[in-house]
Amino acid sequence: MTRSIVPDLSTYEVWFLTGSQNLYGDETLRQVAEQSQQVVAGLQAASSIPVSIIWKPTLVDSASIKRVMQEANAAPNVIGVIAWMHTFSPAKMWIAGLDALQKPLLHLHTQANVELPFASIDFDFMNLNQAAHGDREFGYIVSRLGVARTTVVGHVSNPAVTDRVAVWARAAAGWHATHDLKLARFGDNMRYVAVTEGDKTEAELRFGVQVNTWGVTELADAVHAVGDAEIDALVAEYLDLYDVAAELHPGAERHESLRYGAAIELGLRGFLEAGGFSAFTTSFEDLADLQQLPGLAVQRLMADGYGFGAEGDWKTAVLVRAAAVMGAGLPGGASLMEDYTYHLEPGNELILGAHMLEVSPSLTTSTPRLEVHPLGIGGKDDPVRLVFTADAGPAVVVALSDMRDRFRLVANVVENVALPAPMPHLPVGHAVWKPAPDFSTSAAAWLTAGAAHHTVMRWPPSSCSSSTRAPRSRGSRATCARTPPTTDWRKACEPDAHHLDVSGPAPGTVLDSQSRREPQHHHIPYERTHSEEEPSSFGRGHRRDDLRSRGLLGSGC
Repeated sequence: MTRSIVPDLSTYEVWFLTGSQNLYGDETLRQVAEQSQQVVAGLQAASSIPVSIIWKPTLVDSASIKRVMQEANAAPNVIGVIAWMHTFSPAKMWIAGLDALQKPLLHLHTQANVELPFASIDFDFMNLNQAAHGDREFGYIVSRLGVARTTVVGHVSNPAVTDRVAVWARAAAGWHATHDLKLARFGDNMRYVAVTEGDKTEAELRFGVQVNTWGVTELADAVHAVGDAEIDALVAEYLDLYDVAAELHPGAERHESLRYGAAIELGLRGFLEAGGFSAFTTSFEDLADLQQLPGLAVQRLMADGYGFGAEGDWKTAVLVRAAAVMGAGLPGGASLMEDYTYHLEPGNELILGAHMLEVSPSLTTSTPRLEVHPLGIGGKDDPVRLVFTADAGPAVVVALSDMRDRFRLVANVVENVALPAPMPHLPVGHAVWKPAPDFSTSAAAWLTAGAAHHTVMRWPPSSCSSSTRAPRSRGSRATCARTPPTTDWRKACEPDAHHLDVSGPAPGTVLDSQSRREPQHHHIPYERTHSEEEPSSFGRGHRRDDLRSRGLLGSGC
């Protein structure tokens, strides 16, 4: 039974805006409208683009441009706009509209025709097809205003172009997810831990997420109010979906532990649904009357699209939710992850990632094993949990940190590997990976950036097109062919699609939100940063008012 809260991205709209001016006359503007609708049809036909592309009438003056931007802001299902200057659209007409726009912007630099009609080209053709310099005029004013955007160049008949638009659309969906996100913290964050702290007021200003706290006693009351019939039904689901340890089966010695784990899931899920929450945190230091640390419940909720952060880490919970939305319809999933320990064999260094219990089974296509084991901390009963190894293949780990006057997002492209040897005594969900470009560079860059030890792992990166995707239920096998291990990370993760400046041979990424004073870009070895001239696509911001977030998230990559 699916209880997914991952949205159907086809219900989201991106508005396609075509720029021109009245100077050309009615006949030319009619042709502009016809050809821009053909471009939209090409985008709509692309199987990789998961959202609905909606054509809007040609924009020829400042008032209509500002009006459509305000309408896009107000429309709850609109997650961004695409702009194309078919002819020359004087860019000062766009100032008020761009200043008003509060949603992600993609600048599509294209034209109606693929090839020049050399034998018949005349000045009428030149008058109509002026995107080559019309878009340059538009690009200037967007950069002059400091408006964040992604730029994609090429004809829409080229799958490489529509695939890049698709990546941006998923990033825009992630942006939308944070701006419609209510997060419940059950208790406070873990005592004395630094990276779980953060400015919740600033987060709401920049990301739109509402972060508030509820007492663990309220959650415990919800758990203990769950009826036996509901528990029976959910336990039967567990027995059907997972390889359940014999001691947890009905009538066996540890069956009550499984039943209590089911009660936690039902109580927690009901609490989140009733409050409209799509992300949450817990802490093993604050369990009140709960008899177990939520493990199985958290794992299954993440697989259903909820964001989660351990030890009260709400920033990671936001990222898990955003990543789940950005990957909607694709195989795999997103999960809380933590770098735990290393394999330091020279030339074959590996990272073992896990957490106490809470790693999402969406990272594997195998059937997880449902077990119960002591936790060793927290002072509660032995919790039930799903045990598995994340599938081999390309992935990405991402962390969000509060750096006092800005938020910082750090990402590393990695390669999950099969276990070099069995680990029969490690009873948690886990992953083993090789970081790019190599272990020492990756670790030094991560430490230098001050990146958090809690991360989000997205497996696989969002590099599969919609034509190969299929809905995935727990325990089913993914149908999208995974990128071979030798694939160039630049091709697998399409960094240009969310406009990251690639500088250096290694796939590390650092993106800072805009400083509360001035923009700051902190460089570390082999990082990729959004450039001052063309900020990232995840958010937008103005240097002068600093009211909106700069680009903090790209696609699933």
